This record gives sequence, structure tokens and C-alpha cells, in this order.
Amino acid sequence: MQMDLNRRNFMTTMGAGAGMLLMPGCGTPGAGVPSYLADYADLYETDPREAAREWMRNTKFGLFMHYGLYSLLGRHEWVQYREIIRVDEYAKLKNQFTAKNFDADFITDMVLDAGMKYINITTRHHDSFCLFGSNETDFNSVSAPNCGRDLVGELAEACAAKGVGLFLYYSHGRDWKHPHAPNNDTNGRTARPHYDPPEPSYATGADHDIQKYVDFMSAQITELLTNYGPVAGIWLDGVSTIKAGNVEAFKTQALYDMIHATQPQVLVSYKQGFLGTEDFFTPERDLREVNNPQNKPLEINDTLQPQGWGWVKEQDGNHKDAQYVMDMLANAAYWKSSLCLNTGPLPDGSISQEDVATLKEVGKRLRADGFPAAEEFTPDKKWEERQKHIKKS
Repeated sequence: MQMDLNRRNFMTTMGAGAGMLLMPGCGTPGAGVPSYLADYADLYETDPREAAREWMRNTKFGLFMHYGLYSLLGRHEWVQYREIIRVDEYAKLKNQFTAKNFDADFITDMVLDAGMKYINITTRHHDSFCLFGSNETDFNSVSAPNCGRDLVGELAEACAAKGVGLFLYYSHGRDWKHPHAPNNDTNGRTARPHYDPPEPSYATGADHDIQKYVDFMSAQITELLTNYGPVAGIWLDGVSTIKAGNVEAFKTQALYDMIHATQPQVLVSYKQGFLGTEDFFTPERDLREVNNPQNKPLEINDTLQPQGWGWVKEQDGNHKDAQYVMDMLANAAYWKSSLCLNTGPLPDGSISQEDVATLKEVGKRLRADGFPAAEEFTPDKKWEERQKHIKKS
């Protein structure tokens, strides 16, 4: 459509600054209230973060999206690490990245039709490639010669217009490109790919300065909080790398405080929890190991593919169907949790037709019968058997 092409051209021209047009009141019935919190406007006026927590408790269903350079290879989002692809070789994928069929309007319409209330997108995964324009690095989609688009900005615009909450995944601590990211061992495996000979771009010994990396991450998260209007949450990943090194060097609580000071409604998560001061907990696949005495909002994040988060070509034809997703929603209800269900966009940024069909059918069932109740699920042996094949990832 011509209108969509004009929007894309505008976002490309403006780059990272385009999101500055998305002021907090954009698309909302109440001035200053983010559109996704429109139903919580009264509480928002007195306590923005509590309004966001209440919203989160009632969302029930959201979409996760793992998209990046790894999508071009179709062999899992950890492909650089698992296949020990050299840094300079992997970086060449930037020239092939087009995202030509990444369509924020289609994605947000799909989300609403499926009964979802929010989207979480990988703004920057462990390979350090960013889906947004950044003053901190040119390793991003805006600088990619065949893309030239700020995908986070496009999605933020569509979410604000349609009342969809936007969560921003950010790899915190685990990084396979930045010279000063952690080089330490984590649970018996290195934080970086095990290159032989060693990667010359990685700083080591006395030359390694973790503060430079901490400053880099803080600056990028600040960009995400100031360039794209109201954000529902910052979703951090990489805690095992931090725990294996100098925990204090990361100044994680100071990061949380900065996030809340910049946008008071933003919810912070760090998977199953790191400091315990996170706003909600969101482990992969299972909530049993979460310690939640303060009764904070919960989220289970899981996949439509059998295992992978980023697109895995060999899993095509074996994605989860609508009944499986309904069972997962019942499981989430049992744990008083929302379900954030991941799709791995294809290399061109389009959504797998398997996942489109599944989510369309799920939305149809939810409109007809509502969300499954907690009593419709029992964590019995049948469910355990069904889950076995996805617990290996």
C-alpha cells in the first residue's frame, strides 16, 4: 500500500530520531497516558508503575519476536556461538539484511486478532546487531545498506496507534561482538564463542574494561527509552554471564533506577529474576523455580517452534498448533501468569504462515469461548510428556 510505503520511507529518513515524534500521549484518549494503559488512566495519574503492573496482571497473552542477522541463516539465534562463526565473517550478514517484508502494521493487526495485548521484540540479541538506529554502534538495521530502516521505530509507531504494549528485549551482559563485553566462563561454557586462534578484536587482560561495556549498554537502553515514546517494559537477558563474573561492575540496580526515572511506567524484568527488585518475572517455559513472595506479575515465555526462538528452518512444518497454544494458555492461567509466545520471523522479516494460521485460529477460539480457566489445566504426566521435547533448548 502507498500509505505504508510512505511511512517506511519516513521512518528510514528520520532514523533513530523518528521515535521522538511518539510522545507519551500519542494515540491515547487521556493526555499523557500511554495508549496501552488507557483503561488504567485514573491509576496511572497517581502511580504509573502500579497501573502498568495491574495491566500486566491482566494481559494474559503477548507476542515475542526473535529477529536479527541469525534469521538469515535459519539455524537458531545462537548460531554464531554454536558454529563458532568468526566475528568479521558473521558481520558480513549485515550486508544481506533487508527486512523487506517486516510489516509492523500486519504484526500489530495479527496480535490484536489473536487476543494478545503486547509485543516483545529483540532490539539487540547476543550477536550485538540492533534493530534500531544507535549513536553507539553502526552494527544496526538503519546502517545495513540493503535495509536502512529502524524496525523498533516502525513497531513503536504501530503499537502506539493501536493500544498495544511494547516490550523491548535487550541482551544485557552477553555479547559476541563488543570488544569489552565479558570474556568469562559461565556454567562451564565461555561467554564468547570459543575461537581458535583467539578473536583479535576482543579486549583481554589489562586492556579489558568492563565499564566501557556497561556504559555502552546504559547509553543504548537510554536511546530505547527516549526515542520511541512510551515503552511497556525493558526485558533483559544474559544473567548467567553476569553472575559468573564481577556482578557489582554491572551496577544493575542503578540501571533499573535509571529506567524508572526515564519512564516511570516501564516494567523491568530479568528472566526468572536477578536482584529480586524486578517488576515481574518471566522464566522460559516453566514457572516452578520462580521465587515470588511479593506476588509480582508473572509471565511464561515459550515458542511456537518446537524449540528455537530465532527461525530454525529444519523445524518448519512442525510448529505448535492452535490446540497446543490453548493448552499453554490454560497452563499460564494455572500459574496466574501471562503467556508470551514467540515467533521467529523469516529472513525477510515476514511471519511464518504456520504461526499466522495458528494465531488466527487461537483468536477465533478466544473470541468464541474466552480464555481457558485455571481449572482447565492440571500439571499431570500427559503435559510433562508433551513438554519433554522442548525442555532441551
